[in-house]
Amino acid sequence: MNYLDNLIFAILLTLGVGFFVKNIKKISRNIRLGKDINRTDNKNARLKNMMMIALGQSKMVKRPIAGILHIVVYIGFIIINIEVIEIIIDGLFGTHRVLRVLGGFYGFLIGAFEILAFLVLVSVSIFWIRRMVLKIPRFWNKEMKGFPKNDALYILYFEMILMSLFLVMNATDVPFQQINSGNPISQFLVPFFENFNVITLFYIERAAWWLHIIGILIFLNYLYYSKHLHILLAFPNTYFANLHPKGQLDNLEAVTNEVKLMMDPTVDPFAAPPEGEENTIPAKFGASDVTDLNWVQLLNAYTCTECGRCTSACPANQTGKELSPRAIMMKTRDRLEEVGANIDKNGKFIADGKELLNDYITPQELWACTTCNACVEECPVSIDPLSIIIDMRRYLVMEQSAAPTELNGMMTNIENNGAPWQYNQMDRLNWKND
Repeated sequence: MNYLDNLIFAILLTLGVGFFVKNIKKISRNIRLGKDINRTDNKNARLKNMMMIALGQSKMVKRPIAGILHIVVYIGFIIINIEVIEIIIDGLFGTHRVLRVLGGFYGFLIGAFEILAFLVLVSVSIFWIRRMVLKIPRFWNKEMKGFPKNDALYILYFEMILMSLFLVMNATDVPFQQINSGNPISQFLVPFFENFNVITLFYIERAAWWLHIIGILIFLNYLYYSKHLHILLAFPNTYFANLHPKGQLDNLEAVTNEVKLMMDPTVDPFAAPPEGEENTIPAKFGASDVTDLNWVQLLNAYTCTECGRCTSACPANQTGKELSPRAIMMKTRDRLEEVGANIDKNGKFIADGKELLNDYITPQELWACTTCNACVEECPVSIDPLSIIIDMRRYLVMEQSAAPTELNGMMTNIENNGAPWQYNQMDRLNWKND
């Protein structure tokens, strides 16, 4: 490599990493638009969750075929990219395979990388067959049209090309092949290039090297636009996940405070708060837009893998109802991105006449939910679509009095009769006489 190549490499690396950092800051800003929530308790349990679920992939293997293949791709892609360290050093300083100073261990590393690259190629090929030939239903729900469908394919093609470039780079590196160490897979590709002279092989190797690192930088920056952002966000998402038992709903603190005020005979609930004190009654109960959700829910939206396990386990979806937990997360992310773009354009959020409720998620979707927690249980990265559904239902009930007729009737019966059924309180225990 000459100095011009080093300069070009440094510029590409700076632009690639810089653009990635810029987008990560934008994601962080968008997540912080959510309301505050304390998830700093029980650090040991949170760390265990992160290590078991995000790093250990423990929930992925509940579906063994997809889980094992995903682990192969996950481990292979992460470990193989250790080789990027060598590429960066070579690119910046004009060296070639600088880590050969490691001696026999270098051969072991590259050999392991090649085996993993081959396994990744096999795994992503099977993923492609599952998606495009077998057409597993959860990959073809109605929300998986256009970019969401193509996004998964783009990533598979990315991985195929990057792994192939890595193997071609090794197979056409004549000095590396002559060492005959660390090339258990690439040596099988050598016969395809045996009719090329040394100069041609050099240029093929250089082309594969450049395309490989450029492809990695493109892939890195594509993550911002892709569901594969979960590669990074799965770790904080599992760490900050809800540790309460599934099915345990949180009480709205604002409602609790208001009830306490109403029950305190010494306080006039309709009086203005004393000077210097804040009003404890919020402007809104529940959530109608993304800024009404908490920051963990917004982190959930960005972390969604769009795998569809939640939707395939959802009883409401299985019976043909409108609800898809995956679509809830995708729509929340889409609206959050729209709000973020609004802030980028105007310097602050300017009302655009839209909200998450109705413009993205319909009441029919929300009321179709049985609150069974199947979606929460199934998610491989601890996303909680149900919490968003509950908060939006709360808004419909407490702000718009827009609960379904059946629910309004039940709540009226509980208020009047102390039970969901419409009979006199004096008759509540008549069942024991049957």
